Amino acid sequence: MIARQGRSPTPPGDPSNRLPETAALPEQGRLLAIDPGEKRIGLAVSDPAQTVAQPLATLTRRAGRRFPLRRLREHIEAQEVVGVVIGLPLDPSGEEGQKARAAREIGEEIRRHTGLAVAYLDERMTTAQALKVARAIEAKPRRHPERVDRMAAAILLQNFLDSRRSQRL
Repeated sequence: MIARQGRSPTPPGDPSNRLPETAALPEQGRLLAIDPGEKRIGLAVSDPAQTVAQPLATLTRRAGRRFPLRRLREHIEAQEVVGVVIGLPLDPSGEEGQKARAAREIGEEIRRHTGLAVAYLDERMTTAQALKVARAIEAKPRRHPERVDRMAAAILLQNFLDSRRSQRL
C-alpha cells in the first residue's frame, strides 16, 4: 500500500492508488530502502534495473541521538543510489502517527542533505515477514536482529519495486 502525504493510504487494489510520491524517483539506477526503527535501521538496495532488492546493512540508532546520516551517506555513495524509499510505520488503521511523522522527518533530512528523491511506502508487517523468512533459514533469528532489519528493508523495497512495476503495466 502506498502512503500519500497528508492523506490516508488507499488499499493496494484501489484504482486511485497511482504512486504520486514515487513519480520523482528515477526508473533506472539503484534505489535504497530504509526500514527505520527505534534501535536499528535496516537498509536494502536494488539492482540498477530496479528488479530485485537485496539486504545491505543495518545502522545502529542510539536513544536520544540524531539519525546516523553520515553513515547512511557512505552507503548511498558506495552503492551509487539514485533514490530512497522509506518505510512508513502506519498505525493499524492506516493512519500516520508519531512514528510515521518521524519517518517523514528522516526522509526530509535525507532529501535535504543528499538531493535524492524520497518516496514512502507502508511498511506494516515487513518485520513480521522478515522474521518468518529468518526462521525458515536459521534457527534463532532473535540472536541476530540486525539481519531481520536488513531483510525487512529488502522486503519493503521489493514490495515497492513490484508495486511500481504493476502500476506501469
